[in-house]
Amino acid sequence: MTDKNLVTVRSDADLDQVCNLLDEHGAVVVEEFLAPDTRQALWADLGPALEKFGYGDNDFSGHKTKRMSSLFARSRHTAAVALHPLFLGAARQLIQQPVPVWFSGQQVNISPNIQVSATQMIQIWPDEGAQWLHRDDTSHLRPYPAPTTRVQVMVAMTDFTAENGATMTIPGSHRWDDERAPQRDEAVPAEMPAGSALIWLGGLYHGGGHNASTEPRTGLTLSYIAGNMRQEENQYLAVPMDVVREYPEELQRLLGYDVCPPFLGWYESSNPHTLLAERAG
Repeated sequence: MTDKNLVTVRSDADLDQVCNLLDEHGAVVVEEFLAPDTRQALWADLGPALEKFGYGDNDFSGHKTKRMSSLFARSRHTAAVALHPLFLGAARQLIQQPVPVWFSGQQVNISPNIQVSATQMIQIWPDEGAQWLHRDDTSHLRPYPAPTTRVQVMVAMTDFTAENGATMTIPGSHRWDDERAPQRDEAVPAEMPAGSALIWLGGLYHGGGHNASTEPRTGLTLSYIAGNMRQEENQYLAVPMDVVREYPEELQRLLGYDVCPPFLGWYESSNPHTLLAERAG
């Protein structure tokens, strides 16, 4: 059995409540995720560039869907998405789980940190067909059942409706094993007004919907993964170092300029964040 509807909360919801809902349902809609002025600022930065992009060239990317990445390089307002307390907080709480290991002659618990994985503006145009239902964890070939190592957000830059291609989700499917195939008739659309957002786990089956309307629908998506996994989008190439320096330290570290415990990602045997300060000086 699957859940029939997506759960919706307000942007000021309790973090523990949101994490419990994500653990149970695999997805939750957050109302008024972005302030109107922030969404408008993102449109001002990203809209003109998106217009110049062409459609995809395969069934998965979409034949009438535009996709644009490198969002941290294109708009500093992307930080408002990455640092939203419910999204960032849920990613940290659900991914940064302790792992028991033998280290220095004793058994200790070590938790990974998190990092940005992928960023995209996704614009589905009229007559685009429904995307294949999939798990984002497929990028890391995660066998299921599995612990949570990815948390993703889709911000509605325009209204998301069943008619215009709202993201289709199968609530509860993050608990399925790999033998169970997702079916379209099990999926429900993440309908939400512009400025709201869908947060979901990497194991949830989902996909872009069929746009049967006369207007494109646009969403902005960003994902966090465990710091000991490879980023889906290479942020070191996507975001020039001079741009990284413009962001607050917390986001610099989330973009990968940090060490994941116990010792992944170092530079010259030191935390790579020191490189930002050295080059700036």
